[in-house]
Amino acid sequence: MALAMEPGWRYRVFFPDTTPIAAMYLPSAFREDSLEVQHDFIRAHPLGVLTTSGEGGLMANHIPCLLYPEGPHGVLRLHMARANAQWKELAAGAQCLVVFHGAQAYITPSWYATKAETHKVVPTWNFVAVHVWGTPVIHDDPTWVRAQIGALTDAQEKARVQPWRVEDAPEDFIAAQMRAIVGVEIAITRIEGKWKVSQNRTPADRQGVATGLAAEQGDAVMAGLVARRGGLD
Repeated sequence: MALAMEPGWRYRVFFPDTTPIAAMYLPSAFREDSLEVQHDFIRAHPLGVLTTSGEGGLMANHIPCLLYPEGPHGVLRLHMARANAQWKELAAGAQCLVVFHGAQAYITPSWYATKAETHKVVPTWNFVAVHVWGTPVIHDDPTWVRAQIGALTDAQEKARVQPWRVEDAPEDFIAAQMRAIVGVEIAITRIEGKWKVSQNRTPADRQGVATGLAAEQGDAVMAGLVARRGGLD
């Protein structure tokens, strides 16, 4: 850290690039450190919340991302509208954070076996998330952008009976669309996974949560996570 005095009495504080980045609150019971598991999760939930803090203040946008197994932690490739001011913040080279969300569910204490025993229970919220930090590079290059939108489209369309491809649209139309977007590549410098799925509860409480979630409409995925991570399968 360094101090620089400005005219009058004001000081400015400069932090070197090595200043630690704040981490997600991550109790050990909920940590998921497997890079393979983290990467699989991102591929299954590719819509990330891209967050920056620059001269324009805090900005966050929901952007679909493609993950590539390059470098020590992976690389994200994406595109965004040229009219979106956030790409200029990224062009400045500041660190960014991308948050990927998965299953989530409210957990009522009524499901805990402990409730009948002590009543010392409170509600909570289960969820799964992966946080990614990285250094962005802007690709204002039609060739790069065309490859990125093609790869992103193919990844989402491949399971369809008649997959749509970028080449199905008129070339002049696609060219006009590409002029309105810019490409972004983020080399991941740090990645954290959090699977908060009742691992800190007793086996009986976890069973109650899994059973309760299974009976709730739309919560089958979280019920399965509680069962698998809680050793109930």
